[in-house]
Amino acid sequence: MHLSKREAPIETIRTRAYTIPTDKPEADGTFAWNSTTLVIVEIVAAGKTGIGYTYSDASVAKFIEATLGSLLIGEDAWNIDALWLRLQQRVRNIGRSGFAATAISAIDCALWDAKARLLDMPLARLLGIVRARVPLYGSGGFTTYTDDDMRDQLAHWVHENGCRWVKIKIGSEPSRDPDRVRVAREVIGRDAGLFVDANGALDRKQALHYAALFAEHDVMWFEEPVSSDDIAGLASIRNALPAHMELAAGEYGYTLDDFRALLANQAIDVLQADVTRCGGITGFLRVAALCDAFHVPLSAHCAPAMHLHVACAAPRLRHQEWFHDHVRIEQMLFDGAPRAIDGAIAPDLSRPGCGLDFKHADAQRFAA
Repeated sequence: MHLSKREAPIETIRTRAYTIPTDKPEADGTFAWNSTTLVIVEIVAAGKTGIGYTYSDASVAKFIEATLGSLLIGEDAWNIDALWLRLQQRVRNIGRSGFAATAISAIDCALWDAKARLLDMPLARLLGIVRARVPLYGSGGFTTYTDDDMRDQLAHWVHENGCRWVKIKIGSEPSRDPDRVRVAREVIGRDAGLFVDANGALDRKQALHYAALFAEHDVMWFEEPVSSDDIAGLASIRNALPAHMELAAGEYGYTLDDFRALLANQAIDVLQADVTRCGGITGFLRVAALCDAFHVPLSAHCAPAMHLHVACAAPRLRHQEWFHDHVRIEQMLFDGAPRAIDGAIAPDLSRPGCGLDFKHADAQRFAA
C-alpha cells in the first residue's frame, strides 16, 4: 500500500443534530427522558469524509459551526494531536468540560476516521489491535420499566445476544430496588453477572445500605452510587463494599484531570470513559494510558459503534456498554453499525475508518 506524503488539507466541516424519540419512556436515578439527540460531524479532507458524533444537545452543532470549525479549515488532517490541542485552547474561557468537550469529541472522532480512510485501512489497524472482539454488557433496565419490560430486555441480552453481564438502573425509588434486583437475577440466572447503576442518586449511607442488600443477589458492579463529583465519597464506599462488588465511575469525565483524580484517589475499581465526551479517540487513548499506568481496568461507556475500533486498541479494556438507546439509534442510522454475536462485537476489517456510513435520508425525519 502506498502511503502519500502529501498534506491532507481539511476542506469542509458539516454538522447536524438529530433528535430521536425513545421506544419507551426512560429514566435512571437522577434524570428522565423521552428522546436522545445525536450530533453528527463530517470532515472532508483530501476528498475523504470522516464521521464522528456525540450524544449531546442540538446546540452543539451550532457551536461547532460558529466557534470550532473555522479553526480547522485548511489545516492538515494528519496532525490530529495538534488540532486537538488547538480546540482545547479555543474553549479555555468557555470551559473545557461538558458541552465543549462533547463538541471536540465528535470532531476528533471524525478526524481519526478521515485519517484512516485516507490510508484506506480500518481504524483499529491504524491504532493497533490488542483484541479482535470486544465483550459487551447489556445496559438498560430503566426505572420506568415494568418488571415484564425488564425481564424481556435482560432475557434478550443474555439468551439471544449472549451477553455475559447486564446492568439495570436504580435510585429513583430506592425502596423498590432490592425487589427489582431480585427480578433481574431470576431472569438472567446465576451464570451471568449483574450490575446496578445509581447515576449518583444516593448518599453515602444509603449506598452502603443497599449494597449489602444487593450483595444477596450477587451484584458484582455498583456504578456511581454517589455523584462522581464526590470523589472522597466514592473512595470511602469502595473501601466498604463487599469484597466481590466493584465500584465503577468515570462516564462524566471530560478532561484527563477528571480521570486522573478518580485513579489517584483510589475511588474506583473500574474506570469508565466515553469517547463521545472525553475528547474523542485522542482523549480515550490518553485515558487508556492512564489506566495502564494505574493498573486499573477500563470500560467503554455507551455509543458502541463509535467505541468499537478504539476499544480494540485499549490494553486494559474489560468491556463495552451495549446501551439500549444507543444501540437502537446506531443500528437505525448507520450502515456498518456492529451487531452482537456471542456477547461481543467485532470490527469489519474490510471497511475503512470506523466502518460507519451515516444514512442521511433515513435520519432526515429526526433533524433538529
